[in-house]
Amino acid sequence: MASSNMKEIKRRIKSVESTMQITKAMQLVASSKLRRAKERAENIIPFFNGLYDTMCEIVAETDEFDTVYTRKTDGRTRAVLIVIAGDRGLAGGFNSNVMKLAAARYRELGDAYILPVGKKAVEYFEKRDFKMMDGFAGIAETIDIYQSRKVTGKVTDAFKSGKINRVEIIYTAYVSPITQQTKNVSVLPVENFKEVPKVSTNYEPTPEAVFEQLIPWYVAGMFYCAVTDSYAAECAARRMAMENATDNAAEIIDELSLMYNRARQSSITQEITEIVGGANAL
Repeated sequence: MASSNMKEIKRRIKSVESTMQITKAMQLVASSKLRRAKERAENIIPFFNGLYDTMCEIVAETDEFDTVYTRKTDGRTRAVLIVIAGDRGLAGGFNSNVMKLAAARYRELGDAYILPVGKKAVEYFEKRDFKMMDGFAGIAETIDIYQSRKVTGKVTDAFKSGKINRVEIIYTAYVSPITQQTKNVSVLPVENFKEVPKVSTNYEPTPEAVFEQLIPWYVAGMFYCAVTDSYAAECAARRMAMENATDNAAEIIDELSLMYNRARQSSITQEITEIVGGANAL
């Protein structure tokens, strides 16, 4: 009986050890990807800040600046929610948290479309009763600013034509290697410009026309920043989840090893008792 129990424990130890090897490898891969993702997210910041500063300077040139992209929502809100999640699981609550926030915001608005980015987001919203504008999977790891422009072009055109009057991005921001935060960021209409001094620049044909030419790149820049930040957060969440899984596996192995040693000790004691009993009988 003890021998059978020892074999079962030994089998379970080998199984957990195999799982621990996988989680350890995934932890190392996630750590490597996290470093690259952070660098990519940081590299886009100067471009976006420069573009935003230029837009602020254009707006500051006239007191009566007005374009379709800066007008606040008047009446019923018709929105597009760009929801960014991961392409894979095994990242703790990373995907579920952003999906919950997006679903709650969708119900709050009442009249909205979902544009999911990431395989998990596409699958989630396709299987449920949500109105979808489009869907993109498998782009987060390799996306660049030009691909971002293609993804957001349909949304920008819909806003300009008046089909929608609000655009928001819902994603998970990277805060630290152990902390990620879901966010809802307003993209269009553009508001809350920072105050900058007038530089007396002549914009042809008008400041509004130049501003509207920059808007597609502004939206693409916002989207690119959110995607790269979200990917970094996904890598951090997966690294932490795999680290926790590896630690848990090590604890289970320790417990099973203790059980195995006790069963082995019990088996040896039983054998000695049987030998001594047999010798006494003789």
